[in-house]
Amino acid sequence: QVQLVESGGGLVQPGGSLRLSCAASGGMFSFNVMGWYRQAPGKQRLLVATITSLGTTNHTDSVKGRFAISRDNAKNTVNLQMNSLKPEDTAVYYCYAFDPRVIPSQYWGQGTQVTVSS
Repeated sequence: QVQLVESGGGLVQPGGSLRLSCAASGGMFSFNVMGWYRQAPGKQRLLVATITSLGTTNHTDSVKGRFAISRDNAKNTVNLQMNSLKPEDTAVYYCYAFDPRVIPSQYWGQGTQVTVSS
């Protein structure tokens, strides 16, 4: 059974950096798409960034130039380097994986809290 396990969240001051990591276990293949979503209190879960197995990336406008997603297909991991963090980046960050070749086709991690505050 596939599981996604995140790490790297925490408390950071505005302008600081954090690196989130997510490891997928239980699968014998590299997911077609992996990524990160975030959910602030009382708000919907929103896309942050995705990356395909070929390395094509997509970042939501609010994080472009500050966040960078990367992955290691051999290790089935995806990372999110977050720089110049702002208080509005505070949220629970969820790892996401999708592949149409398997059922179910999408998976979520348990979430990791990121708090940006002075």
